[in-house]
This record gives sequence, C-alpha cells and structure tokens, in this order.
Amino acid sequence: MARAGVSTAPLSRLHSLPPPRPALLHHPHSQIVLRPHRKAPSTAAAALPTAADLPPLSLPAAAAAAAALAAAVSLSDPERRRRAQAEAAGGGDKEAVRAYFNSTGFERWRKIYGSATEGVNRVQLDIREGHAQTVAAALSMLRDSPLPLAGATVCDAGCGTGSLAIPLAAEGADVLASDISAAMVSEAQRQAQLALAQQPAAGSPFRMPRFEVRDLESLEGRYDVVVCLDVLIHYPREEARAMIRHLASLADKRLLISFAPSTLYLDFLKRVGELFPGPSKATRAYLHRERDIEDALREAGWRVANKGFISTQFYFSKLFEAVPAGSPSSL
Repeated sequence: MARAGVSTAPLSRLHSLPPPRPALLHHPHSQIVLRPHRKAPSTAAAALPTAADLPPLSLPAAAAAAAALAAAVSLSDPERRRRAQAEAAGGGDKEAVRAYFNSTGFERWRKIYGSATEGVNRVQLDIREGHAQTVAAALSMLRDSPLPLAGATVCDAGCGTGSLAIPLAAEGADVLASDISAAMVSEAQRQAQLALAQQPAAGSPFRMPRFEVRDLESLEGRYDVVVCLDVLIHYPREEARAMIRHLASLADKRLLISFAPSTLYLDFLKRVGELFPGPSKATRAYLHRERDIEDALREAGWRVANKGFISTQFYFSKLFEAVPAGSPSSL
C-alpha cells in the first residue's frame, strides 16, 4: 500500500499521463527491460485532454489557453483540502493515512492489490500492474544477492495486503510484516493463511509471517533485510529522510526502498491533477528527488548498490537497493 507505515499508492492520482517509455531495472552486470502491457485509456478515468483531442489553436489562442491553465494551477489550493482531511482524522498526515486505509482507502486498495477484475477499472488495473512489477523487481534483487532468502530475517515495512511478505515467506524467509492499517494487516493475514493452505503437506519452506499493526516510526529490532515499498509517498521530504535513517538502523545487510520520483514533468502533472481531487484522492502524495533519498542513505551509513525504474501508464516508481557503505555489493 502506499502508506505511512505501501505503495502505495504511487502517482495513482495522475489520471492523464501519456504512455511512458518501458520500465528499466538496472543491475550491476546486466539490464532487464520490463515492458508493461499497454492498456487503452480508461473512459472512466478523469483524463485530461491530449493535444490530439483539441481543435487547432492559433498562436494567440494557444497562449491564452496556456495562461488560463497556469492561472488555474496557481489558484488551486490542495493544501486546504489536505488540512481538512487531517483535521477530520484528528491529527496530521499519519492520522489521515491511518483513517483512510482503515475505511474507504482499504476497499479501493484491496481491489488494486487483489487479483479479481470485476469492479476494477482500467486505471486501477494499471496501478496493480505497476505495483506488481515493483514487488517482482524487489524479489529479483533479493534473489540475485548472495544472501539466501531461506532463513533470512526480513522486515516488510508497510506490508499492505502481503504482496511481498507472502512470496518471501514462501521462500523460507522469517518475515515481520507490519502496516499502519489494521484492515490491511487483517487482509494480509487472510491471504497468508490461504497461501499456507496451498502448500504441500511436507517439504514446503513456507514460514508463516508475523503480522503487526505498527507505523514505521515504532518499528524496532534488527533484520538481515528491510524493505519499504510504495510508502514514502505519504512522507514529506524531511520526514522521509528521517524515516530512511530509521529503517537503515534496523537493517544489517540490505535495504530496499521504492518511492515516487520527483521530476519537472511529474511534479507538473501532479499539480494539475490536484485541480480535480475526486473521491479517491484522500491522502497527500509526496514525490521525492533521487538525490534526497541517496543523501539520506549516505547519512545513515549506506550506499545505493542497485537501482530500478518501474513505470506503467499511471504508475511511476524508483526502486533503490542499498548496502552498508564500505561493504562490497556481494555482501
């Protein structure tokens, strides 16, 4: 989930993005190109018109249209909506996220993280595909590392409905799966029980994860690997840097983090999208610069050893794999 304690929800609010270039997953000695299946634009989505949808404009008319759009963007007040959301939840960002993912947000993101297609629109299916690619890329990074997953201790911080925790458990990892949302944790437990029931009677490496309702700040202990996918979108810049340092303090050998990248293009589209709030846009969305994430890791004594970029039509996410500074990537 993209939560403050899941992915999740990277840039699902940008309902009008043009098809991006294929997703790239960069490895030290090879390059894997993930080519997401392109879906037709959803008629149900609040898509902004493209240039092909608009009649030809003269230069003065085009300038006037651009000025009108700029004025609309500058006059919108997403902060007012955000303050109202936080106040209604009784606090700040964290309380708003918790309330959202224990209510309407849970139902929406259970659809996205699930496997059913009935009642799921094309935008949600596209975001499901993007999140699934991020999970697959994280699993690929961990499987390619010299650290065996069987017996490794893993903290899945912001586990959502268990999309990463359950595959890790199936490979024999000892997983602590936590989330700020009790509803999400309950669904993850249910999914894990179903997965356990499908295991062979003997010889299965599956180890039932431990599930806890926790925010990121309250996580403690030491783990071989800490993974935090699609969660930092709920943290503003300085809080995200502090949270990365906290997560790094829990990890011994590997730290995997995904985040919605901040670029001029995506920042602008996010700002335009805030003109059309819609009922699903119920939490803040923060984009982060790669440099800020790398600086936070460096301050914590870690370095980025591997990077991935996952993109579908409506989902964009950067994935970093970090190791302790000074250690070989083969650790």
